[in-house]
Amino acid sequence: MNAPDPEPIPVSRSVDHGTAKLLPDVDRRRAWLLTVDGAPQSYVDLDEPTHLEFEYARRLGHVLDCAAPDGLPLDVLHLGGGALTLPRYVAATRPGSRQHVVDADRALLALVAEHLPLPPGSDVAVHGGDAREWLVTAPDGSADVLVADVFGGSRVPAHLTTDAYAREANRVLRPGGCYAANLADGAPFTFLRSQLATFRDVFAHLALIAEPAVLRGRRFGNAVLVASQSELDVPELARRTARDAFPARVEHGDGLRRFVGDAKAVADADADAVPSPEPPGGTFSVG
Repeated sequence: MNAPDPEPIPVSRSVDHGTAKLLPDVDRRRAWLLTVDGAPQSYVDLDEPTHLEFEYARRLGHVLDCAAPDGLPLDVLHLGGGALTLPRYVAATRPGSRQHVVDADRALLALVAEHLPLPPGSDVAVHGGDAREWLVTAPDGSADVLVADVFGGSRVPAHLTTDAYAREANRVLRPGGCYAANLADGAPFTFLRSQLATFRDVFAHLALIAEPAVLRGRRFGNAVLVASQSELDVPELARRTARDAFPARVEHGDGLRRFVGDAKAVADADADAVPSPEPPGGTFSVG
């Protein structure tokens, strides 16, 4: 009789930007939560890479699903790696995709490679480095989708919020390509509105995906900014996000213009180029 698999043991390690922990999920046999300094960063199910536990990850997954017909391989650049949740998702849903992941925390990438290795044949190249510096060196028109999920602790770094950064993202995308960023803010949405204004100056089409309670200013939370030079499939995005356990709303067109209001784009040398706001105490923390 075969012995049962040993119970998974939590892992804690100092990484470049704090203390990372890998916490096993008692309800899913080979699923893990990654936290850094208590803030959740990623959730991975090694047996089911298409399972996206976090709400914002599901919304980014919807953007990826709508980027091309089902199953068609994509070239994807991920700024921010964590436990490589979305690269695993793309590898599973779109075999043959070529993906690059850039993360500044090399020690964290090593931890993930050791304990949560990618499946063979994933064709995911992982690079340690600053996201903005990597983006500047990326070839023109080299990505179908650019996913930005970069947080220093719980805040988006200031150098990933400016018009020059948005122009670099546009340069790297192919015609018809799509940019998607995980952001976080709360009322009065000074940061989020400035980001929409910044990308509106560079891209022809924008959308914002967030829970209604977040958009109404009732709580601090994640919002996914989507930008493209081609028209977005907003009806399909809306259908997919509405079916989630925690439904989201897709703002675009006149509604999004009203939300942005008189917010101004953030110039690269502007003193207004600041990180996203610190979440209220306990918003994203795990004990």
